[in-house]
Amino acid sequence: MGCGASSQKDAGAPRRRPVSVGDVVVFLPGLRVPRAVDLAQALGGCLARSAVDRLSALRSRVVEMAMRESAAALKPRRRAAARHGSSTANLLQALEDYLPALLGLVKEGSVLRNKVHFTWSNQEDNAEETAMPDAWYEVLSMLHLMAMVCLLQANALLLPRSYGDGYAPRVSEESRRATVDVFLKAAGYLDCAVRHVLPKMPLELRRQLPVDLAEGNLKALSLQALGQGVDMQLGLAIDSPKATLAVKRRLACEMVKYWQQVQESIPELPISDGWGKKHRLFIKWKYVEAKAAAYYFHGLILDEGNTEKSHGMAIAALQASEEFLKESKRVSEAFHATPPTSRSPNPFGTAKYLFDKIPRDASSKVRINQDLYTQEKVIGAPPPLPDFALALTPEEYDLPPLDPLWNKEDTSH
Repeated sequence: MGCGASSQKDAGAPRRRPVSVGDVVVFLPGLRVPRAVDLAQALGGCLARSAVDRLSALRSRVVEMAMRESAAALKPRRRAAARHGSSTANLLQALEDYLPALLGLVKEGSVLRNKVHFTWSNQEDNAEETAMPDAWYEVLSMLHLMAMVCLLQANALLLPRSYGDGYAPRVSEESRRATVDVFLKAAGYLDCAVRHVLPKMPLELRRQLPVDLAEGNLKALSLQALGQGVDMQLGLAIDSPKATLAVKRRLACEMVKYWQQVQESIPELPISDGWGKKHRLFIKWKYVEAKAAAYYFHGLILDEGNTEKSHGMAIAALQASEEFLKESKRVSEAFHATPPTSRSPNPFGTAKYLFDKIPRDASSKVRINQDLYTQEKVIGAPPPLPDFALALTPEEYDLPPLDPLWNKEDTSH
């Protein structure tokens, strides 16, 4: 088996990066794009012409559409104008059409697995692109791209839209509900990549994968999708008169756990060029914001107690929520200012509620409780947050059955 190859093109020139990526609610580190490869030359002697032609056509469609979608990120105005179009849906369909055909190269006993050097551009790795003579690398890259396209779709759904009803542009409840399913779908693709594709690759080759496809990065992006899914659920619960404080606290505490696990999973990212610094800031921002929500709802529940001790813990929790909220605002500003720069749309859901409620509630409840008890009482460290089992899991995704083109082929010999 050959080794993987990474390259840094035009070593003296900086890689072309988007200057701005427009409005960002859902972070993704750009799109890795497949490079054109000559499948006819690599497979011509081993596979029927009709099968090679079909594989080539399906892959060429993916290459063309992925390049177009990636280029749109360089033009944030254009991307914003087309964000409710069907370009991402079409790309996802092209990926889903190609994958069953591609899997024929890695079916058990196939001699074709290592015939093609598949090349993909990177976004977070120092190397501009990585080529590997293993069709499982192509499958892994495909699943990663499918997940990133889902995150693009989620971001588009969460940008304010005008509904022509006389009200200001807003993010509808329907859009927020829809994104939960999109987040679970993205997490499912990444979970499949970690559990069913990475183990198929030799350890030597796995060590040469770009950081974009490192196991820790795949896990972190999957957990990010779940964390943002819970964020949507919490926002919907906040808007629902039926949702209790206990339900809101549980969702907020789960969100903290997801982002804590993201921090633990994410590998060391290069920060000199590209997306690494922005990626880390996004994780920190969302983790701190989740803690602001969790301590806020925890504080409100503690404040319902009738003892001095419970009121003291409530004050500590609410003050912690206020500090975390201030920090999240600082980190959010740093995230958006870090190249490629981005903009923050008007807050909605959980974030809007926190900005509206925490400063007012924290100060008023602290004042009331200090009047009730002693002015001199020193507020201790915030009480620990309750530990809840994580309820949201990736949508189960299995690699699809082989394309019918392989029914006519015997590639084992």
